[in-house]
Amino acid sequence: MLDTKMQDAINDQINWEFFSGYLYLSMAGQFSELGMPGGQNWMTVQYQEELAHAQKMFDYVTTRGARVTLEAIARPQTEWAAGLDMFKQALAHEEKVTARIFDLASLALELKDHATYNFLQWFIAEQVEEEESASDMVQKFTMAGDQPAGLYQLDKELAARVFTPPAPAA
Repeated sequence: MLDTKMQDAINDQINWEFFSGYLYLSMAGQFSELGMPGGQNWMTVQYQEELAHAQKMFDYVTTRGARVTLEAIARPQTEWAAGLDMFKQALAHEEKVTARIFDLASLALELKDHATYNFLQWFIAEQVEEEESASDMVQKFTMAGDQPAGLYQLDKELAARVFTPPAPAA
């Protein structure tokens, strides 16, 4: 059984993962308005990843005999000036998620909950990838600037991203 503090902290993170998905879906809509279907695809894949992260945590909590309590999801931002701005926000958001996951891991260690600490290692590794991916896109959008040919090529690259569901929690 999960300690109540750990249960509450993971429940809060589940809500944050759903918010993250909501934010990326909002960005997908903005990319659609900008006429960049590749950007829309990239953000839609990110949305799917965030929902999968929430599900993975949900499953873990229930497996440990604890209760999941869902809260309202905050309204995300809906307007950005350009793709670069969206990816800058995505990077900043992923850095916040990383800090939150680190806090969960620290709490697990404090509570001597080694099973949860072990479970969270997957998320720690995932956050390294999330930050790297968003940072890469910030660099590429910065290089493309406002050049239509560069943005067109970048949009084609963004269109190639596909969602790969994570393995279920052990």
